[in-house]
Amino acid sequence: MAEVLLAAGPTAPTLCAGWEARHLAAHLVLREQSLLAAGLLFKPLAQRMETELNRRAEAASNRTAFRALINEFRRGAPRISPLSLPRMDHSANLSEFFIHTEDVRRATDRWVPRALDAKYEELLWKDLVRRAGLYYRGVDVGIILVRPDGQRHVVRNAAISVAITGRPGELMLHASGRRAEALVTFEGEPKAVALLSV
Repeated sequence: MAEVLLAAGPTAPTLCAGWEARHLAAHLVLREQSLLAAGLLFKPLAQRMETELNRRAEAASNRTAFRALINEFRRGAPRISPLSLPRMDHSANLSEFFIHTEDVRRATDRWVPRALDAKYEELLWKDLVRRAGLYYRGVDVGIILVRPDGQRHVVRNAAISVAITGRPGELMLHASGRRAEALVTFEGEPKAVALLSV
């Protein structure tokens, strides 16, 4: 994540609407190191969190300040944070860091999918299975996630279902809302597929 951000530079586009790489880096730092990160879940803090995020992003407009922000991210969560515990770190950050890395990589016209280590893909798959119900909440069709090796996970049952096929990372990107950039295929009724492809 850090290397991709550094290579892109502070003003590089991302798939996160309205955010450049410096905003994404500020988000990651706040998420790990600030109590304001509670604003992600606790609405009364959301505006204060947004203000601090924008302040940090503005301060990181040049490469030197951006590098300092990335180094702050690299230090990880402070010892008093639950995210400093390996299991919590893994649970909270495995998919988050994968998705945000791709948010930077795939925001340009020229990108290719990464060849992921098999163990990493297995971890992404397990995390996706755990989170899929949340990712696809509110969708009015059944969802079946299918890997190229044939493994599948039924996210939700319905009279009309769509099978979404792709490697675990691509399925993760689709599930998390990066639908136009996810390399997946669909099988199902055209109207049902249309609900999931935008």
